Amino acid sequence: MSFLIDPPLLYGAGSAYGRATRDADPSRARDVAAGAACMAVFWGISVGLYLDRGWTRPVWRMCRAGSGRDWMLNSGVFGFEWRSSSARTHAIAAAIFVTYPMWLWLGVRQARR
Repeated sequence: MSFLIDPPLLYGAGSAYGRATRDADPSRARDVAAGAACMAVFWGISVGLYLDRGWTRPVWRMCRAGSGRDWMLNSGVFGFEWRSSSARTHAIAAAIFVTYPMWLWLGVRQARR
């Protein structure tokens, strides 16, 4: 995943889930469980990429990036410095990660209207 494509993917996942469960009996527990599972996948992979964990190598290599962090920051589109990221870059990345549940929720909300 990357910071450029994760929000639309999360929104789309939330929208698909919202449409699939729109006519079902309301279940907050089901919604929380589904949201937690989705966030575990997105955060697990994306944070792993950002931290350059070895198991993410196939993902970023497939995307022709120099590392997981390169893929997360640049997505093959931008030219941000990824080899020696500053504390500011890490803080911005953390702030973006914090927004991930919002994108999922917005997708669910839109689909259930």
